[in-house]
Amino acid sequence: MKRLKWPSWMPIDPYIALLLGTVGLAALLPARGTAAEVASGASTAAIAFLFFLYGARLSTREALDGLKHWRLHVTVLACTFVIFPLLGLAARGLEPVFLSHSLYTGLLFLTLVPSTIQSSIAFTSMARGNVPAAICAGSFSSLAGIVITPLLAAALLGGGAGGFSADSLVKIVLQLLVPFLAGQLARRWIGGFITRHKRILGLVDRGSILLVVYVAFSEGMVRGIWSQVSPLRLGGLLVVEAVLLAVMLLLTWYGAKALRFGRADRIAIQFAGSKKSLASGLPMASVLFGPEASLAVLPLMLFHQMQLMVCAVIAKRRAKDPVEKPAVTERQDEAIRTAVGTGTRSA
Repeated sequence: MKRLKWPSWMPIDPYIALLLGTVGLAALLPARGTAAEVASGASTAAIAFLFFLYGARLSTREALDGLKHWRLHVTVLACTFVIFPLLGLAARGLEPVFLSHSLYTGLLFLTLVPSTIQSSIAFTSMARGNVPAAICAGSFSSLAGIVITPLLAAALLGGGAGGFSADSLVKIVLQLLVPFLAGQLARRWIGGFITRHKRILGLVDRGSILLVVYVAFSEGMVRGIWSQVSPLRLGGLLVVEAVLLAVMLLLTWYGAKALRFGRADRIAIQFAGSKKSLASGLPMASVLFGPEASLAVLPLMLFHQMQLMVCAVIAKRRAKDPVEKPAVTERQDEAIRTAVGTGTRSA
């Protein structure tokens, strides 16, 4: 049987269509009560299974090589916890004409949140980037964010922001690191099967993102946070976030090029350094803002959906890029010129 193909005349990417369909499903049929708990549990399980598969596919040497790539990790951390907050502070001039005080507070909070993990890895994999580095960069950003995000929030938002969150740390370890280590241990028996069936990873990548989108949008619909903002303010917020995302995508891509990173590393930096984690942001917001958390996370929820849709298109296009040829070092170039010169004289 022939595989079904997406019609060439359709102007939208099929994965974007699935994302939009998921958002529409959450708006019409949001998960409530027991269904919401089941969907949240399924999302957690999907993320854990995703990391188990990556752990099973990656060799220990590849994982260690990604961990040792300190320049890449420093670059991602600088984008996440330095450049993003500076842009958030610069947006203060938009208050109160363009953004209300509550929306600006939420926008500033979103710039303090750590990077995503599962979607950064998924998009890096789709774009044929440095997946081991993306795993390490995303995991390190989330772990560092447990400390850095509350401290930055206390300094920039004012008030007594909470400090360390033991529950968040345990959640990250159980959902991400433990499954990855379990996959590493199981690689001896299932690594070959996973490597031969890469389509399994692709299905889990896309399925986990769609499930996270549905759970996040369902929670927003149930809480009714969309009704607390006027359409004009909401439109202004979307414009500001679109500009913020565009600036970070361009900065991470061309900034990484200026720092002489290769194509695979630039892809990992772009996807890990330009995105913000809803999974980490929601529990932190509940501690920092209390009853006002629903409205405070509205900018983060919108930015989360926007980044997934935009990065899905970018990842698809990056996957079609020609394979980068290895660069010729100065020593190799000198040896080639010497060999050519010697051959000419001999002739």
